[in-house]
Amino acid sequence: MSTRNGSLPPRSRGQGSGGRRPARPSSNNKTRNKNKSKKPGFMARLGRMLLILVLLSALVVVGYFLYLYYKLDSGVLDTGVDRPVAAANSAKVKPLTVLLLGTDYRPEHKSYLTDVIMVVSLNPQTESATIVSLPRDTYMELDGYKRTKINAFYSRFKDKEDTSGISAEDEMKTMMGKYLGVPIDYVTVLNFQAFREVVDELGGVKVNISEDMCYTDSVDGTDINLKKGPAELGGDDALDYVRYRKSNCKPKTNPSDDFDRNRRQSEVLHSLMDQMQSLGGAVKIGGVLDAINDNMKTDIEKDQIRNLIAAYWKMSKENVEFKPVTGTWSSPYVYINEETLDAAKQSLRNRLAGAAPAASVAP
Repeated sequence: MSTRNGSLPPRSRGQGSGGRRPARPSSNNKTRNKNKSKKPGFMARLGRMLLILVLLSALVVVGYFLYLYYKLDSGVLDTGVDRPVAAANSAKVKPLTVLLLGTDYRPEHKSYLTDVIMVVSLNPQTESATIVSLPRDTYMELDGYKRTKINAFYSRFKDKEDTSGISAEDEMKTMMGKYLGVPIDYVTVLNFQAFREVVDELGGVKVNISEDMCYTDSVDGTDINLKKGPAELGGDDALDYVRYRKSNCKPKTNPSDDFDRNRRQSEVLHSLMDQMQSLGGAVKIGGVLDAINDNMKTDIEKDQIRNLIAAYWKMSKENVEFKPVTGTWSSPYVYINEETLDAAKQSLRNRLAGAAPAASVAP
């Protein structure tokens, strides 16, 4: 851009000339302005540069949200539910509960056992959440259901879909709502491949590995070899970190129970929240949506997904209360401690009622 003054309006008569010859008659103002031309001062140039940067930043932010809207509106998250959400049911105003299931399905290991079982209650007024996690080997006793491990039900329901006419996802919402005593509005099922790809898209997760972990399985290609200490893990290693249970290496590393796994899940979730809320994570949201597109099933409406993002995108992790349910391991089951189960149920109810969250108990 030219810094010459020739295109600017002429200065008023009598303006000082800074020691130069007296101003000529107005008919020669163009010549005078040409002689008076000089570069803008440093502060003026700095101000102009900052203004340009602000405008560019605004364009980037607007472009990012337009891109996010396009990704959602074009069906990158194919929820199978393409209907509007009533204003009163919007996640922006109504507390909601979502069941999250993580299956061990991978391209190399096709299974629907739910290694991750979480129930999340969200409240937009307090911008807070409670996350209850249940051990995968929980011994389930519930009227109307067979007594077995909790992680087997989703697979059983999948096998019966054709004869029952009820989706496995709806069956799980009904069962878990009855078990925890809260209405469950939505269910989202993610497989391990989605977890891998999301972690990689965000550039890894930072964790503090408490001890060495080693396990190999030639059948499904598992090769866990993690060393104690702070680490930044990619998708494959992060999956190994949350899944590790026992060792078959020489020398063996210490085994890990369901409670250790739940603790590591909470640690990884916290790290992912930090990554997502950073500037680098924010600009990668499109890639994250792409990563989970083929690896997620949910009954959340498209409009509701937008509402959830708007309501909880910047929720502080201090407002996320983790309530892992504990118990006693007696092979092959975990027998739940009723006190921790009751505390988890109460926390879910508190969140829906609008009570402020207690201090987070995650690492």
